Amino acid sequence: MNRAEPLVLGIETSCDETGIGIVRGRTLLSNTIASSMDEHARYGGVVPEVAARAHLEALQPSIEAALAESGVALADLDAVAVTSGPGLAGALMVGVGAAKALSVSLEKPLYAVNHLVGHIAADILDADAPPLEYPTVALLVSGGHTSLLLVRDLTTDVELLGETMDDAAGEAFDKVARLLGLPYPGGPEIDRAAASGDPKAIPFPRGLSRASDMAKHRYDFSFSGLKTAVARWVEQREAAGEPVPVADVAASFREAVVDVLVTKALAACRDHGVPRLLLGGGVIANRRLRDVALERGAADGVTVRIPPLSLCTDNGAMIAALTSELIMSGRAPSTLEFGADSTLPVTEIQVAESA
Repeated sequence: MNRAEPLVLGIETSCDETGIGIVRGRTLLSNTIASSMDEHARYGGVVPEVAARAHLEALQPSIEAALAESGVALADLDAVAVTSGPGLAGALMVGVGAAKALSVSLEKPLYAVNHLVGHIAADILDADAPPLEYPTVALLVSGGHTSLLLVRDLTTDVELLGETMDDAAGEAFDKVARLLGLPYPGGPEIDRAAASGDPKAIPFPRGLSRASDMAKHRYDFSFSGLKTAVARWVEQREAAGEPVPVADVAASFREAVVDVLVTKALAACRDHGVPRLLLGGGVIANRRLRDVALERGAADGVTVRIPPLSLCTDNGAMIAALTSELIMSGRAPSTLEFGADSTLPVTEIQVAESA
């Protein structure tokens, strides 16, 4: 195996996107994504069974497309990588099964890694950014996860500081969009509607931000109460026969989410003496979140890093990148004695490592 610049194919099937990525060392060769979002749109959210079937259909053509784009053959690979968790159990099983089959048939080492840590590794593939420094605080925001991490070393030491207690931020966007009669997925639709709204029009609550919450939930998130507050506000307007100002509701809701995310992330930076904040996950596509993080980070003396948006959503390239780092650091491959783990803790960067 080439441990200096390993050639790795990564498979990511934790939710509704079939991601196949190929990297050589820290160089991105292919980032192929097949999304089943349109199939879920009719249901207003991701349906696990639909996602798993879509992965089955998309895996082989996605792998072929990635190989063609990168100009490499399966025989050229140094290793195969796959997301073991967290995510939807059925969706994960499809990727895990495919990765094991490739590993055995090609006689290539297999690495089973953590989806959330993969989002951090995506930053490594940004050729225009300086090397990632440690420690760093990472804020991961997606449809299924909202997590605040302290990363002392990408391959050996990731600590969970806090996470969502109920809805993830992305889920809250989807649910509020539905309340406002906007299509799925809700994030882009809320963003579009909010563009012409007043973010200060409605003082929606900031979950787990009161002084009484700080001792136990300083770095945790809760968006369920915010979602309920939006629903009650809209219901009251409709009951009174008054029009619902969709743009103002969307802007005020988005501002509440962004305020909580950025405030808690920067608090973690201050508390741990870390002047670096890395953003990751699909919700980072929200322009207001990026703008506020950059603005408030600069005011606090915190450098905010944002990977290319194409690498923020779930993708196989980040899984390949994390595995490449593991290989270059001397880590042994995983055994075949692992499965899909929908609740895999972020502290388990790699699973089933060979003795």
